[in-house]
Amino acid sequence: MIKTIIISVVTIVSLILVICIKPSIKIKNLEIQLFWIIPLVGALFLLLFGCIDFKNIQNVFASDNAINPAKILILFISISFLSIVLDEAGFFKKCAAFATTVTKGSQKKMFFVLFLIISILTIFTSNDIVILTFTPFICYFASHNKINPLPYLIGEFVFANTLSMLLIIGNPTNIYLANSFNIDFLTYLKIMAIPALTCGIVAYGVISLIFRKDLNKPLNSIVKEDAIKVNRFVMIIGLILLGGCTILLAIAGYIDIPMWVIAMSFAIIMALILIIYSIVKKDNIILKALKRLPWNLIPFVISMFIIVSSLDKNMIIGKISTLFNNFAKTETSTIFSYGIGAFLSCNILNNIPMSVMFERIIFESNQLFLNESLYSTIIASNIGAYLTPIGALAGIMWMSILNKMGFKMGFKKFVKYGIILSPVVLLVALLSLSLALKIFF
Repeated sequence: MIKTIIISVVTIVSLILVICIKPSIKIKNLEIQLFWIIPLVGALFLLLFGCIDFKNIQNVFASDNAINPAKILILFISISFLSIVLDEAGFFKKCAAFATTVTKGSQKKMFFVLFLIISILTIFTSNDIVILTFTPFICYFASHNKINPLPYLIGEFVFANTLSMLLIIGNPTNIYLANSFNIDFLTYLKIMAIPALTCGIVAYGVISLIFRKDLNKPLNSIVKEDAIKVNRFVMIIGLILLGGCTILLAIAGYIDIPMWVIAMSFAIIMALILIIYSIVKKDNIILKALKRLPWNLIPFVISMFIIVSSLDKNMIIGKISTLFNNFAKTETSTIFSYGIGAFLSCNILNNIPMSVMFERIIFESNQLFLNESLYSTIIASNIGAYLTPIGALAGIMWMSILNKMGFKMGFKKFVKYGIILSPVVLLVALLSLSLALKIFF
């Protein structure tokens, strides 16, 4: 047990330090993100010192249930592929350009339209995809118009990580936690609609208030929608397939087809169409999309599964679960203890390993308050992203993009806004969840 604790703690502390101090290294023209290498090394040390064996790991990956990490990764990578193809076709840039066209020189209008577009796209794609695609546009837009980019960058990040709560597919943590307890698409939506939409409105209000002076200034010019090139064929096919995939995911529980199978099937169809299109049109759009997929998420998630499985095997998670049970005596106390505990854990562990660990904690907790503990943890896995950059992979990617584009967003500046926003939104989210559970249960 002691070896497991020491290796796990050293791994987590090293991960935090790497994210804060040096998130990546550059070897010639190749930039390597370090967030997945640290957990991988930690997982290897746990195997080397006998804290967990290959049989335990094999059991996790061979399991025929919803929490099989391979199935979760296939689901997320497949949805990401469909979304990235849309971006390569110019869909997201077209949406962004449309926002600037209809606002007619008003930053307030621009901010509101951006809020709507990001919210809608996040709901049907994912927070990571929206952040990856919209951040470069916002940097360009702010530089072109000589305005402060912070309201839009902070707004984009917060809106994407708030509205990602609404659907299961909005965040890999949603997928993992919901699947772990066999929550279907529509049941999840029914419960999370009130917290997600309420928090979206509150987040919009708080950010508008923080940046009211900047948003009152006029825009000097706008980006013309006609200037954005789109691949109409790929965009239409992409929208049809993503829409069809989302509809089938919504009824997956009723047609008895696993969500990962549905998402993978649509991704394969998209890939086959793009292969034929690339041959006929001599366009390498499929290679561009495949190159942009978050492949480094795979070793990161697998490594964190190994670390958490090691903690579970050595009875450490059981002790943490007992601690939570001491606080979670009622519906309200369960919601707040798990919500706040998971929120803080996100910013120590990162939201994906936090979700892996809390799945085990919830499983061993008082099942009378299962919905309260589960949904409050899901909320925290999304909102936890905007207290510190450690909170989620979205934060790590976001800061990396900003640094590449010359917009410096240091740890202190990130926390400066996160410490104002996150407590307000988290409180509203947990209160809204309490209301939703009383309505539907």
